[in-house]
Amino acid sequence: MEGKVVISAEERAVKCAAFALDKKALDVRVLEIRKLSSIADYLVFASGRSDRQVQAIADSVKQGLRPFDQVLDTEGYDEGRWVVVDYGDIIVHIFQEEVRAIYNLDELWDRAREVEIPEEFLWENKEPK
Repeated sequence: MEGKVVISAEERAVKCAAFALDKKALDVRVLEIRKLSSIADYLVFASGRSDRQVQAIADSVKQGLRPFDQVLDTEGYDEGRWVVVDYGDIIVHIFQEEVRAIYNLDELWDRAREVEIPEEFLWENKEPK
């Protein structure tokens, strides 16, 4: 991976969350699943309110993580209801809120360790400055 800055998978997953939050994503979570599954080490979940917001969140994640990692595959972008961005060891799921509720992946992975997202990236429930 010439030209890429090397940081851990957990740091990259948190960066994915931060880039999603930069586009006002809702209910962003980072889950460590490496001990539960071989599909990836981390899952990042985020929600948007519209297809355009979901697409903007996906674009932000892909653009922001470009110096650190290469996207292996992206699915669902054109519809903007559920976009999956696959980095191999990190899989980012960006849903419209109602789609996330239907598939309820949060409950499926409820045994996974949740990685704390630093306060500086969070925007929900913050008092305006």
